[in-house]
Amino acid sequence: MRGAVIHASGDIRFETLEDPKILKPTDAIIRTAVTCVCGSDLWPYRGAEPIGDPHPMGHEYVGFVEEIGSEVTSVRPGQFVVGSFATSDNTCANCRNGFQSNCLHREFMSTCQAEYVRIPNAQGTLVATDEAPDEKFWPGLLAVSDVMGTGWWAADAAEVKPGSTAVVVGDGAVGLSAVIAAKEMGAERIIAMSRHESRQKLAREFGATDIVTERGDDGVEKIKELTGGSGADSVLECVGTQESMSQALHSARPGGNVGFVGVPHEVTVGGQELFFSHVGLRGGPAPVRRYLPDLIDRVLTGAIDPGKVFDLTLPLDQVAEGYKAMDERRAIKTLLTP
Repeated sequence: MRGAVIHASGDIRFETLEDPKILKPTDAIIRTAVTCVCGSDLWPYRGAEPIGDPHPMGHEYVGFVEEIGSEVTSVRPGQFVVGSFATSDNTCANCRNGFQSNCLHREFMSTCQAEYVRIPNAQGTLVATDEAPDEKFWPGLLAVSDVMGTGWWAADAAEVKPGSTAVVVGDGAVGLSAVIAAKEMGAERIIAMSRHESRQKLAREFGATDIVTERGDDGVEKIKELTGGSGADSVLECVGTQESMSQALHSARPGGNVGFVGVPHEVTVGGQELFFSHVGLRGGPAPVRRYLPDLIDRVLTGAIDPGKVFDLTLPLDQVAEGYKAMDERRAIKTLLTP
């Protein structure tokens, strides 16, 4: 098969790779329907994370089951399935508590920008649709495997409630998905922090009521101005930098909550600062598997359309251009078709 391999920062190649095989009885092999480039893939691409030896890339996927291990009974060959970037048995104590992304047998997916993918913990990770969905739904279902599930977790962790005010920090695919989530959870006012016109437009389409272009202290002051001086009930941090985390914490009202889902890079939170803020803080890798049945249904019924975050579609063999376009902010998120 063929797939994407990162060799160094800025160096993504489309290469011939060994076909995936069933290694454990809990594995499955899927044929990729569509895959994509994630904003978090840009961290190593930009040199912000070590790369080490050349290795495959990608952790978002939907596809058709090709083969299953002897212990997999929840899906069968030929079915269309959606999974999560973090695999889970969905039976351990952490999974039963709703934190499948911290499963005791968790494995993170990392080979999905390819024609075929091995899925560990397939029994607990994969969710099959009743029938193969129309291709128009594939982008939305792909978004559910990570960015939509992560945006939903941001809103859930920040305890967005009907009638509340939510602030979304970050206008990438996760931030835009978080706008959808806040809307679906009933937020009356959704303030999207964005400096990019095309992303602002999509945020408004997804449900944002206000746009704030300022950042840092100026951004916090604008949020306070819009919320009568107190701050927002819920803040959804979807970037992962020190600036975004500080902006999120300072934008929440006393008693409010911050859900942080941007993978942190050199982020520190001061104990004194958090102690005196009266702000709740929760985040981490999204337990996407918890939300999959609900989010799949919302996509297939047309309640949400997170597939709109894909504003560039390329054949998989042009994956390097997909990275480049996102790095240069010419695209929000690149869809890849095998």
